Amino acid sequence: MTDGTKFSSAPSAVLIAGPTASGKSSLAVRLAEMVDGVIINADSMQIYDEMLILSARPTADEMGGIEHRLYGYVHPSERYSVGRWLDDAVAAIKDVRASGRCPILVGGTGLYYKALLEGLNAIPEVSDAVRAHWAGELHRLGSPEALHAILADRDPAMAATLKAADGQRILRALEILEETGKSLLDWQAEDAMRHDTSIVEDAMRMVLLPPRELVYGKIEKRFDQMVELGGIEEARHLASLGIDPDLPAMKAIGVAHLNAFADGRISYDEAIALCKRDTRRYAKRQMTWIRNQMDKWPHFETAEAAIAHFLIELKSKGEERV
Repeated sequence: MTDGTKFSSAPSAVLIAGPTASGKSSLAVRLAEMVDGVIINADSMQIYDEMLILSARPTADEMGGIEHRLYGYVHPSERYSVGRWLDDAVAAIKDVRASGRCPILVGGTGLYYKALLEGLNAIPEVSDAVRAHWAGELHRLGSPEALHAILADRDPAMAATLKAADGQRILRALEILEETGKSLLDWQAEDAMRHDTSIVEDAMRMVLLPPRELVYGKIEKRFDQMVELGGIEEARHLASLGIDPDLPAMKAIGVAHLNAFADGRISYDEAIALCKRDTRRYAKRQMTWIRNQMDKWPHFETAEAAIAHFLIELKSKGEERV
């Protein structure tokens, strides 16, 4: 907890990144207490409902009475995208600011922050029906070259930029053409951005990055706690919903291995070991992303160091205590 100090004004926004089990959610609450903040989720798994435990979503007690937005509001059967999160997050930031409070974004999904800070090309989303149609055509025709011939007939300029064997890019070009009636080349030439990145250009940024072994130790303890709180039952519930296993929510760490244990396909000890291993690997990937993509953000090993930096930044901007 903080010492109760509050400030008369606050940054336009605060962005907190860090690997899983780094303590960033707790840090966000402590900062929110100081500047009348509202916490906005930037984690791609914590957006889903039905996944309170396995996504490590903050509990009501952990939220500490602070308002949290974009948590647990998407059903796992939906195919949620970076673009949809960006729209939702920008709307939340604007709404929080309009209420006179400070938006504090927290999460470990690097692509979300990249979209927020750099923008996202405004190419429309492709419907599941269109995607399924062209995937079916590729299967029916048996080769990307056959699809390339279709593209060459319908959009020769785009086809000329692609190799006939590049199935994924050919599919993408055909999907966009059918969905919008406009060539992917035209969309790319417009270079339209999905939102104005100036909304967060002066946001205070920070990375909470404890030593790797400390993060790994917290992962071990936290997963044991997840199981005690009902993680296996939650995994079984998700499996019972009949959701497409290729959807992102069903790829959440723990879902597959805990269901394999519940079905008798692996032992309890093996399931837990695999879940912890996968979480460590995920944390390692997050740390690599952070070091490569967020190298200019201030990095802190502890929440206390991050808070000290936060206070210095507030005071340097002339905020006064109230």
